[in-house]
Amino acid sequence: MTSSDYIDFAAITALFQHACDESRNFLYEYEVYTLLSRSGAETPPRSHLMVRGARVSDEELVGIPGERAVLKIVSPTIVHKTEVGGVRIVAKTPQSVRSAQRRMLYEVPENYAAWIERNPDAAPPSYRNLSGQALVAAISRDVKGVLQVQFMPPDSDTFGHELIVGLRRTREFGMILSAGLGGTDTELYAQRFRKGQAIVAASTLMTDGQTFFELFRQTISYKKLAGLTRGQRRIVADEQLIECFESFVAMANFYSPDNPDAPFVIEELEVNPFAFTDYLMVPLDGMCRFSLPEDRPVARPVGKIQNLLHPQRIGIIGVSATRRNFGRIILENILAQGFDPQSVTILREGAPDRSGVQCVPDLAGLPDKLDLLVVAVGAAQVPDLVEEIISRDAAHAVMLIPGGMGETKDSRERAAQVVAQINAAHGRGDGGPVFLGANCMGVVSRPGRYDTWFIPEEKLPRDRGKPYRRAALVSQSGAFMLHRSSQCPELVPAYMISMGNQTDLTLGDMVSYFKDSKQVDVIAVYAEGFSDLDGLAFCRAVREAVMAGKEVVFYKAGRTPEGKSATSGHTASLAGDFMVCESCVRQAGAIVAQNFNQFQDLFLLAETLHGKKIRGNRLAAVSGAGFEAVGMADSIQSDDYSMQLAPFAPETVDKIAAVLREKRLDALVGIVNPLDINPAADDDAHARIAAILATDPGVDAVVLGLDPLSPAMHTLAETDVPAFDLHAEGSIARLLPQVAVQSDKPIIGVIDGGRLYDPLRDALMAEGVPIFPVCDRAVSALAQYIQARLYADLLRGGLG
Repeated sequence: MTSSDYIDFAAITALFQHACDESRNFLYEYEVYTLLSRSGAETPPRSHLMVRGARVSDEELVGIPGERAVLKIVSPTIVHKTEVGGVRIVAKTPQSVRSAQRRMLYEVPENYAAWIERNPDAAPPSYRNLSGQALVAAISRDVKGVLQVQFMPPDSDTFGHELIVGLRRTREFGMILSAGLGGTDTELYAQRFRKGQAIVAASTLMTDGQTFFELFRQTISYKKLAGLTRGQRRIVADEQLIECFESFVAMANFYSPDNPDAPFVIEELEVNPFAFTDYLMVPLDGMCRFSLPEDRPVARPVGKIQNLLHPQRIGIIGVSATRRNFGRIILENILAQGFDPQSVTILREGAPDRSGVQCVPDLAGLPDKLDLLVVAVGAAQVPDLVEEIISRDAAHAVMLIPGGMGETKDSRERAAQVVAQINAAHGRGDGGPVFLGANCMGVVSRPGRYDTWFIPEEKLPRDRGKPYRRAALVSQSGAFMLHRSSQCPELVPAYMISMGNQTDLTLGDMVSYFKDSKQVDVIAVYAEGFSDLDGLAFCRAVREAVMAGKEVVFYKAGRTPEGKSATSGHTASLAGDFMVCESCVRQAGAIVAQNFNQFQDLFLLAETLHGKKIRGNRLAAVSGAGFEAVGMADSIQSDDYSMQLAPFAPETVDKIAAVLREKRLDALVGIVNPLDINPAADDDAHARIAAILATDPGVDAVVLGLDPLSPAMHTLAETDVPAFDLHAEGSIARLLPQVAVQSDKPIIGVIDGGRLYDPLRDALMAEGVPIFPVCDRAVSALAQYIQARLYADLLRGGLG
């Protein structure tokens, strides 16, 4: 039987319905205990509610087991009961219980009123603008009574022996399960412990009890509960934890906004803490909020992304006849990328355009339906224009370049009008057009032979004939994508797409399209925020892409409160909780970057190493510079990844020794990992040793420092000294690509030198060898990449 077989969904739904009938969107604590008992939880404490004003018999007061009783105030507004004296433990006698109950009914409202006056911003809305006795009276009216709960002493009250388990409905990712260190200091633990040690979280639609338990194993909470720390003993069985997690997952997925048959939606369900008594999990406090399900949005016709990225006919609105405005630059870039000018139409009244491209006065003058319409006019014109595009069925896909759509308070009403018109069209016929943007920089589609970036060639020279890689870069920020393109010309994706405000098409839509694309193996995504439930759709698409053998590299902006504020101001995004986002996307199988440099590095590795096999995380590190060899060894572990230095096989040691003897370096070099082969090692020595290490069955990857300043190496582009010429026949620029292409293992290089050595970097990058400027960055990126690839293999059902 599965966990859902033990859950009485009908009884839980009845609890929600009863509360709803009383105009409540929450359950009282005693109702939460009932919910837990109906969910298969093994040990909810016995309890009964002493309603305010009602007379409770002596028999009821002493009917609950135990010598002591726990009394808790019951009020819809008092959340943190302990802080205001709302939790008390007394002797279980009628006199003690009644005395404490009466005292609480008067003292708790007074304490809570004093707390509110010290913390006015935290006051419930109904208490704002009240003070003194008026505030105390309002709080007192809301008190329903006092809950008497069975006292179940925990096995231990030391640090780490309480567990929090909770569900939360998030706007972007739907239902999220979290678990970790419980008690009154849960938030402090989450802030102070390093990532994944205090609290872990996962999307309930992408996990199960066993999988979540494996994630929970990493926490301090599990180590304490399982007796894995000094002086501790186990107080809970793994099977109990798994059953608990399975139950919460099943409830979350039943009462989920993603379930079209859900009678209610759980907004939040939390037990904090579970304590442990003689191998029993005992909930000591619980809360639950719920809501009625909402209408589900109409699906977007995402298949029309094909028209967006591979158009046969393009129209442009906003090309000036007299000046080089954004529209004019877009037209120039479309034609420069190789798109047929006979298949481009400018929508503008007046004389024919000087480019030779045909003009029509307006949408009514279009001879045929467009695949793509690029809108480069002022934001104020967009709502009426969108309405006309939809009514005339003028295009399959529309690109909204203008900013100002939802960026500021004044423009939000205008943006809402646009969204309403688009969504209405999606519910009719073939779904109407799809819209990219607003506030987007456009698209570079090398397979589609067009470029709508409004950056002139003078500002961003394009090497338009350069071979591109089987990759897509999807960025919510056009500027981020632009700067990566300028700073990292070695990144050559087939598609670069600026999403802008996600007025219509979303990040999830784009990954969903590319997961099935036969022209893309790698998808890199820069996100600032997700539309409602699009984080969940995004993760599902990531998982499907990974299962199909693709790689997804991800970076999320808005990691701090200040960062969230900045992203909201920039592209009208609502940045979600970063910890939840990172957990969900990583568990879906994406390679998650922590900063811009990591994003670039991981994208480069994914582009260049996608076809390589990843069998493990055993690294061979080589350099002629001693500091670099040591630096590689120092960089193999962090909070986010871990690699091993591979032990060399005896035959590998013999082969390397032979090379060193031939080069007269054997007296100077000890054959250990990391391998310092001395500054006197030449190009041939570097390449041959890399090749030897790549054939060692105990080595999974090779990082090779190329010692650009060594007099023994050919590393200069413009030189009169043949021994330094990187174009020479025996140079590392010629030898290393041959080694890399012949090996199915990752081989990456490090060139730690100034601008003088940029031509060498460029030459090796052009041949598909990833090159890094410093050794620790190389090892860090490779370790993260390998770890993600190994996890992806596990998702697919096995290594190899």
